[in-house]
Amino acid sequence: MAYNETLANRVREALADAPNVEEKKMFRGVTFMVDDKMCVSVSGDELMLRLDPEITEQLVEENGTRPMIHGGKHMKGFIYISEERFRNKKDFDHWIKLALDYNPIAKSSKK
Repeated sequence: MAYNETLANRVREALADAPNVEEKKMFRGVTFMVDDKMCVSVSGDELMLRLDPEITEQLVEENGTRPMIHGGKHMKGFIYISEERFRNKKDFDHWIKLALDYNPIAKSSKK
């Protein structure tokens, strides 16, 4: 599945001032690593965000969100957001801010 390049460009713009941003092809799209930690991904027309696991449990109950399932297992702290939830700039910025706010305390997957 191809990812939405326009959405990826919106993420690039939103992360322009963040330190140590790196792009990697993964999760059937493009993932933006911040300080060697997965922060935001664009997969198809959706965002996948790494957020505080405490809030993702509540958020996956809302319309337009779903948990990340990997190998049949619910990945706590990772959530998919459908396009309807971030069409306007205010909503988009809100989601990106949640991911960036969690990034400093997220564990690095780099070994």
